[in-house]
Amino acid sequence: MQQFEKIPATVITGFLGAGKTTLIQHIIKNAEGRRIALIVNEFGDIGIDGDMLKACGNEDCGEEDIIELANGCICCTVAEDFIPTMEKLLKRDPAPDHIVIETSGLALPQPLVQAFNWPEIKTRVTVDGVVTVVDSDALAQGHFASDEQAVNDQRSADDMLDHHTPLGELFEDQLSCADLVLLNKSDLVSEEELARIEQRLEKEVQTGTRFTRSSEKSPVPVKVLIGLDSAAEDKGHKSHHDKAHDNDADHHHDHDAFVSLEISLGEIADVKQFVAGLSGVIEKNKVLRLKGFAAVQGKPMRLVIQAVGPRIDSYYDRLWKEGEQPATNLVVIGKAGMDLDQIKTSIMDAI
Repeated sequence: MQQFEKIPATVITGFLGAGKTTLIQHIIKNAEGRRIALIVNEFGDIGIDGDMLKACGNEDCGEEDIIELANGCICCTVAEDFIPTMEKLLKRDPAPDHIVIETSGLALPQPLVQAFNWPEIKTRVTVDGVVTVVDSDALAQGHFASDEQAVNDQRSADDMLDHHTPLGELFEDQLSCADLVLLNKSDLVSEEELARIEQRLEKEVQTGTRFTRSSEKSPVPVKVLIGLDSAAEDKGHKSHHDKAHDNDADHHHDHDAFVSLEISLGEIADVKQFVAGLSGVIEKNKVLRLKGFAAVQGKPMRLVIQAVGPRIDSYYDRLWKEGEQPATNLVVIGKAGMDLDQIKTSIMDAI
């Protein structure tokens, strides 16, 4: 099969809080007739992010086109999880016009790119491009992410990272795999600082990697994000993660160092009070991530709740569907050793 006959796939990577989910929502909403299939690789047991993306309401992207891999680091579950998912997706009639894959904050991009060389999918799909989303505002302040500690804590479960700057090496891997670096939240940074950031990042990327800027008010056009024709799976670049696999036959990922708690509740009476209560739970228990949906008394719309570290965002995303029972469902993610019973009790008390 010729290269141009393959279904193109875009891999989107970046740290928590960089804006990956918002970027994917933008792609789906502006698909311009393309049938886009989406694979979301999230850390947790409930498909919260998948549900959030389903709320985009694009007639060209139905719920059947959105698949969540809920096993955390996709690079270590290629044969058992990712390849079967891709095979099932490619058997659909009609097949998707484009595939978008969001890697989790824990996953490294290069092993995923290499998975496209597996015989089962190599002749059917190609990596159109790897888009690395970076937080310009955080970089301007000397950080890799808006909540560096939260990302560091999540990465600490990876036994490959026995060195002084694990976060820096992960950031380097994300950049070295990129065909396009998206300087997100660019409206929060001056032109001079953006130029300095781009100059620094150019030292970490492959020759020919492009840079572009984006913000919530001025998103990058979709035609800039897709149609890169990179065939990234043929480039053969090795990341720190690949070298660790090569040098250590016993290499494995101990994601059991993290725990996740699912909480289902009824309607909440006061949004401000509930969010304030969640903030206290997060701070007291050093919760890494909290996300989900809430039903609010007297409100016909679903409330989205997202927290990375101490920062909590909440907003209404859509009306509850006919026949859908309004409820509050949350996922709490943290390091092993958290008092899950205490966390659940505290969240219930916040209603």
